[in-house]
Amino acid sequence: VQLQASGGGLVQAGGSLRLSCAAPRDIFSIYLMGWYRQAPGKQRELVATITTSGVTNYADTVKGRFTISRDNDKNTVNLQMNSLKPEDTAAYYCNAWFSSTNYWGQGTLVTVSS
Repeated sequence: VQLQASGGGLVQAGGSLRLSCAAPRDIFSIYLMGWYRQAPGKQRELVATITTSGVTNYADTVKGRFTISRDNDKNTVNLQMNSLKPEDTAAYYCNAWFSSTNYWGQGTLVTVSS
C-alpha cells in the first residue's frame, strides 16, 4: 500500500504549511488516518488522527495550531499547520491504521527556522 505525502518545506517561525497524503480508496474509506512526526534523535510521536466519520484527535503540543481534515472525494488527508514553532521541525509521516494493520507513507520534512 502506498501513501503519498507531500507539502513539507522550510518556513519561518509563525508561518504556515499544509501537508497532504493520498491513499488508495479502499484504505482511505475504512482506515483511521493520521500524521506522526519524528525529530532528530527523538522517537516518532503522534500529531493528529481523524476517523472515517471525521472525529479528530490531537497531541497537546499542536492543539489550536494544527488542523487535520479529510477530503473524501480525493482520498486525501490534510494537515494544516499554523503558528509553526522551531520545535515543530521534524519529518512528518502519514499513517493509515485498521485493526492490526499499519501503513506508513514516506516522510516529508518540515523545517521551522527561528
